[in-house]
Amino acid sequence: MNTNAQAGACEKKYSVTDYKSGLKPIWCAGCGDYGVVNALYRALDELQLEPEKVALISGIGCSSRIPGYVSTYGFNTVHGRAIPIASGVKMASPETTVIIAGGDGDGFAIGGGHMPHVARRNTNMTYIVMDNQIYGLTKGQLSPTSEMELKTTTTPYGSIDTPLNIVSLALSYHVSFIARGFAGDITQLARLIKLGVEHNGFSLIHVVSPCVTYRGMEYFRMMKEKCVPLPDTFYDPTDKVEAFKVAENTKTFYTGVIFKETRATFNDNVGNISGKVCGDKKYSVDDILNQYLAQ
Repeated sequence: MNTNAQAGACEKKYSVTDYKSGLKPIWCAGCGDYGVVNALYRALDELQLEPEKVALISGIGCSSRIPGYVSTYGFNTVHGRAIPIASGVKMASPETTVIIAGGDGDGFAIGGGHMPHVARRNTNMTYIVMDNQIYGLTKGQLSPTSEMELKTTTTPYGSIDTPLNIVSLALSYHVSFIARGFAGDITQLARLIKLGVEHNGFSLIHVVSPCVTYRGMEYFRMMKEKCVPLPDTFYDPTDKVEAFKVAENTKTFYTGVIFKETRATFNDNVGNISGKVCGDKKYSVDDILNQYLAQ
């Protein structure tokens, strides 16, 4: 198991309620994000993580409200900057389980430039992306994952932009663990989040989380039918070619673990470099500053 996920193997010390902050979520009725936060509660409960050893980092948007609803350390950052803040937390406190929560706009529009770099570094943390294919908090504008011809407040005659494919991008960026879930299937989603946290490296959980306010309940039902679990019997998540085939299939959104591989993490590599630089010596900030003062 990933050293992030320090689960109690014998008896349960925490229950689901221990991970609830007590604040009532203020999402719209029927929002998919309710399913995501409940899946997160279940995953934390199954992992038996100590709440004070978990940090939940988010950006800006409907989905980014999640840190306020979970009884762990949390930080609501500026728009699109959850990844660098979370990376700093992980490097400063390697023993902390770091989970990022955000939406398709926060993570793949203004914050899209951070994704390839956290992926190639393989920083040991989990990113839950709640994809509702719309900007919900700011009243229904076109998002990076909105489909062609979609009419929104910013595209009254229909979108002419090709949507981003989050899973395909993650594969091309070499994210070492990629899964997709549906917000309406809390049981499967909780399992996927758990697997992502247990993975030693950067993991991305793409969650289809429909916005019923700006897309309607019919859209929720349509996405529910479109999300189909991957067959466990013959699908190999270590086969990247097959993973790309799954990702590029936009008629069916296959859910489950789409891709996974094992490679060194950024935390491991930094530790190795630190050992080469410092050796057995112990340095303090004063020691380093004094080197410059002596020149």
